[in-house]
Amino acid sequence: MAKLKINMLLKNKTILVTGAGRGIGFAIVEVAVREGATVIAHVGREPGHRPGFAKFNTDQVQQLAGDLSLDNGADKLWADALSLLSAMKQSRIDVLINNAGVFAASPTEPRDQWDAGWVNNLTINLTSPANLCRHAIAHYESTGEGIIVNMTSRSAHRGDDAEHLAYGAAKAGLLALTKGIARSFAARGTLAYAVAPAWVRTEMAEEHISTVGEETITANLPMREITPASDVAETVVFLASGRARHANGCTIDITGADYVR
Repeated sequence: MAKLKINMLLKNKTILVTGAGRGIGFAIVEVAVREGATVIAHVGREPGHRPGFAKFNTDQVQQLAGDLSLDNGADKLWADALSLLSAMKQSRIDVLINNAGVFAASPTEPRDQWDAGWVNNLTINLTSPANLCRHAIAHYESTGEGIIVNMTSRSAHRGDDAEHLAYGAAKAGLLALTKGIARSFAARGTLAYAVAPAWVRTEMAEEHISTVGEETITANLPMREITPASDVAETVVFLASGRARHANGCTIDITGADYVR
């Protein structure tokens, strides 16, 4: 494949990416930096620099830890991100990318696992992103404008399997939230988009791939290949650029035609 041209889509923009320590989130950081962004990268619950970030200088990327499974986790993360702005010689956050999520099981039995699965999925996949959206909306109203990109899922449209009912429900809630924000706050400066991937090749997916075999998975995929994280990242960064403003409220499916609406 030919090397992608650098268009500086995010020049002079500061973006906050959650779940940026690996997988899709890290791919978003790579593409965003390539396109000129300054990035605040939420890398997980525990502080400490991740090896993959060594190639970035601190003017490009600052790492931030935060536990989004806590009730006040999103509030603290947003406050910490704002405190980093001055250190990065920036004045505002232009784009929020809610990428962090968990694929936590919620089996119908036993009851304690059902309850725990719902709490975990709703907190990390819906409530925490919603709280970050709330902060972003207020921030954008004070600074003039901004963009939110929420990472939903194919499961938001079709539901998920019996072991992951809570995951599908939480992602569907995030999708509905994105549409509501787009409709309600566009006139006040906030644009919102959703991205809904299916199978994506990440570190987490590799565990399953190694267990069942890649040919078993790709045999049922129209393109006979698993979506690379870079495909998702390129899409997210384009939406974050503001070059398709009237796509506000849209959902872009990245499934390789595995799920077509």
